[in-house]
Amino acid sequence: MKVDVLLGLQWGDEGKGKVVDVLTPRYDVVARFQGGPNAGHTLEFEGQKYVLRSIPSGIFQGDKVNIIGNGVVLDPALFKAEAESLEASGHNLKERLHISKKAHLILPTHRILDAAYEAAKGDAKVGTTGKGIGPTYTDKVSRNGVRVGDILHNFDQKYAAAKARHEQILKSLNYEYDLTELEKAWLEGIEYLKQFHFVDSEHEVNNLLKDGKSVLCEGAQGTMLDIDFGSYPFVTSSNTVCAGACTGLGVAPNRIGEVYGIFKAYCTRVGAGPFPSELFDETGDKMCTLGHEFGSVTGRKRRCGWIDLVA
Repeated sequence: MKVDVLLGLQWGDEGKGKVVDVLTPRYDVVARFQGGPNAGHTLEFEGQKYVLRSIPSGIFQGDKVNIIGNGVVLDPALFKAEAESLEASGHNLKERLHISKKAHLILPTHRILDAAYEAAKGDAKVGTTGKGIGPTYTDKVSRNGVRVGDILHNFDQKYAAAKARHEQILKSLNYEYDLTELEKAWLEGIEYLKQFHFVDSEHEVNNLLKDGKSVLCEGAQGTMLDIDFGSYPFVTSSNTVCAGACTGLGVAPNRIGEVYGIFKAYCTRVGAGPFPSELFDETGDKMCTLGHEFGSVTGRKRRCGWIDLVA
């Protein structure tokens, strides 16, 4: 068996979550391979609206295995809020949601660092969602990260060391903050996370393929936000292209099957960065209104414009 991959072809917000839900009945497994709670997939069932940030969109199909892969960054506090709202609606997550031990944790100080770095950039700011994604991937690459699997081994020590390092950076930036509420919610999220099944997702995915199971890999954001191939530096911090599924789940390139690219009939973008076909007139406003173009996670109004086939 091979894995199929679903990607956004623009700057995110192409409607991937809805398409995943249409495709999911054909698959046994849905796996997220990159990004974090800065991406929101909005789905509506029987008049009830759900916004998924970290949990794969296959969670609404009762019998599917859902995997949060090693390429994802996870905020325990936001994950807890998201999971509890789904469980309150009758969706049993603990049996069907598996989390990679190698996924990195977004710490409360990562969120504060995100805000501090943006403030320091002034007019050159990227327009991040402020969810701590960039600083978390930075720690991952610099080999200073705290991972989901660390919850099981010397966690307090590892968390304290990472927090102290971040506080030194914030001190050097003269950035004022209050960690109390953020940290309280985060530690509650850590306790909640312990109820879930932690896995080596690379082994799990490949064993499922060996057993003949069909797997859909779900991406977040869009191709034009890829850290290498997007409109750098106005990009996200992960690989949003097909290769991200290989590194974010531990799948060999020769195991990639169908690749679904999703785009809208017009373009939208959140945050700063080039947007050649952007409209600043009443047509742009009309696109925004008719398309309900406000971020699922941030609520920010999206920039709107004509479809850019060159991009």
